[in-house]
Amino acid sequence: MSEYLRLEGIRKNFGSFQALRDVDLAIAKGEFVCFLGPSGCGKTTLLRIIAGLETQTAGRIVQAGRDISVLPPAQRDYGIVFQSYALFPNLTVADNVAYGLVNRRQPRAEIAKRVEELLKLVGLPGSGPKYPAQLSGGQQQRIALARALATKPGLLLLDEPLSALDALERVRLRQEIRALQNQLGVTTIMVTHDQEEALSVADRIVVMNHGVIEQVGTPMQVYRDPATPFVADFVGKINVLPGRLHPGRALQIGASRFECTLDADAARDVKVYLRPEDVLARPIAAGDANVFEASIEKIEFLGSYCHVSVRSAEIGPQPLTVYLSLNYLAEQSLEVGSRLPLRVMPERMRFF
Repeated sequence: MSEYLRLEGIRKNFGSFQALRDVDLAIAKGEFVCFLGPSGCGKTTLLRIIAGLETQTAGRIVQAGRDISVLPPAQRDYGIVFQSYALFPNLTVADNVAYGLVNRRQPRAEIAKRVEELLKLVGLPGSGPKYPAQLSGGQQQRIALARALATKPGLLLLDEPLSALDALERVRLRQEIRALQNQLGVTTIMVTHDQEEALSVADRIVVMNHGVIEQVGTPMQVYRDPATPFVADFVGKINVLPGRLHPGRALQIGASRFECTLDADAARDVKVYLRPEDVLARPIAAGDANVFEASIEKIEFLGSYCHVSVRSAEIGPQPLTVYLSLNYLAEQSLEVGSRLPLRVMPERMRFF
């Protein structure tokens, strides 16, 4: 895919506070990218700089080969959807969607046709005469999306567009946004603090923290191969265990020795990062490596599977979280206080 948007050395200062520090990023044409990070990490500031709603302290932005670094928002090619929908309450749905087209002085018949197309596209045909107050939150966000797409922009910017919706509507709408983006092929950047949202829709995730990019990668790369302790801890659940790495791909955790995939020239202390799903309760055969016994301290019911907190004298005092299916717990008659063998997957251990 060809490059569509490039950010070079973007910095942003608010007085003495540095919100963004030397951000470099390239986004391909037609790509769906998520800026993911905690509140205050700089992701919304970066989106607003791309839109021209904030001015960068330093750095350059190139969109489709055109330097837009100092252009006002009206001269940039994008549509934007805000968290708050930002619909005009005194205008009908049709007039809200048509707003950008009217400003461009397009013929009335063309505008009406385009509005009809867009309302059908977002699943709300026939809602043109209604007012925003007559719509649910999810429907209002669909109208905001239609308005952002009305002028056929080359870039779609989404600023936490789903955070004001209930859980079911959020899942439904994020799937619709992804399907729509695939259908239209529009380059899209979405800001979110919801890791599940980013993992489910993005082609690539840009994980941000304290104004810098910690990692850029596919959802699988970011989840399976975190580049920093922050990424490992922020994206998904993680167990962090103190260990000691020895030559010969040997790892000591507490009183237990495990096989691992990382070798060491000399013994050194490490932190072992391990996802809950990478600690297996089955299948475990006689003679398997990396097996230890643990007792169940807490079971958190989450529907089809449970977060199970276990503790083992063999690996030390810290608890370990594992995922077990509801069916497995029932089959094995496991409850708080039960003991069970667990096996660690050596290829899934990460060390920092």
